[in-house]
Amino acid sequence: MNHRYGISLGVSPREPLTRAAELASAIDRDGFEAIWYVDFQLGMKDVYAAMYLAAEATRTVQIGAAVTNLVTRHPTVTANATAALDELSSGRALLGLGAGWSAVLGAGGRPSTLGEVRQGISDFRQLFTGTEVDLFDTTVQLATAVRQVPIYLAVSQPGMLRLAGEVCDGAILMGAADPEFCEWQLGYIHDGLEKSGRSRREITVDLMVTMSWSDDEEEALDEVRAWATSQAATFHPWKQMPEAWEQYRPEFEKAAATYHLVDHLSTRADHRTIVSDEFTRSVALVGTRDECVGRLRQLWKLDIDRITLALLGGGRMERLGVLTNDILPAVDLPAAGSPEPDTRTDL
Repeated sequence: MNHRYGISLGVSPREPLTRAAELASAIDRDGFEAIWYVDFQLGMKDVYAAMYLAAEATRTVQIGAAVTNLVTRHPTVTANATAALDELSSGRALLGLGAGWSAVLGAGGRPSTLGEVRQGISDFRQLFTGTEVDLFDTTVQLATAVRQVPIYLAVSQPGMLRLAGEVCDGAILMGAADPEFCEWQLGYIHDGLEKSGRSRREITVDLMVTMSWSDDEEEALDEVRAWATSQAATFHPWKQMPEAWEQYRPEFEKAAATYHLVDHLSTRADHRTIVSDEFTRSVALVGTRDECVGRLRQLWKLDIDRITLALLGGGRMERLGVLTNDILPAVDLPAAGSPEPDTRTDL
């Protein structure tokens, strides 16, 4: 694969935790750059157990939670757990941080404000120095710290997008698989970079998308409808979004009223039929193999560094094989109708 790819997944309650190592080993062997694990304590098995098993079973792939938060775990606990992941993986740990959604709301908490997230990033930076620092109204020191683990921020709305550009090592770009929507988001990351005087090279932009392929379009849509509804629910409180997406606001309102947290990523969730096919196609890559290849090529025209694909449940090894051996290699081939490259050399 010429392009850079990651995989996003969680460990389902119905899946043996020991399979995390087997699957991670296959992802590593197939040349993916990163594995991001879902941190949702009510709907998935423990994220750190999964990541530790993955670290022991892999050699090169980077590993992180996508994403953890500042509410369900104290930052000192997260920093220590991340340092352990870094040790087990020989320096391949990533820290994915977000304001909090399913994990936080499911525990009766509230998502962090923009200011709280900014402070949390600063706290992690100080903890990873391994020196004594004044935090949380006391003096603390993370005895296990060895290095500054890269901090990625899950971003979708303008404030968080700018913040990632200002202070983070990476941005996990979430929300849609629509190039126009992503361009709108990337503009705010660039604003943050400019404000802080940083260069584009100082941040890795990782676009996280969900993809389902099948010759049967309805079957492909069914696999991602529940996920699309969860996305629609997160869009409901947005004050700003691209003008073309304003048409979906009634769907966002309906999704927010019917979405069930525990069924967050379940393909069998009752809320899966709430949103329209049109919206589902906008937030996910859906269609035949060739259609998905074409849409991936469009996304690679954006100013991004990596595309992370959610590996849906049900036959994950088979899905991974199709991705590795068929779909992703095809993205690197010339598009149909493109002129063949001129390989002649002038004498």
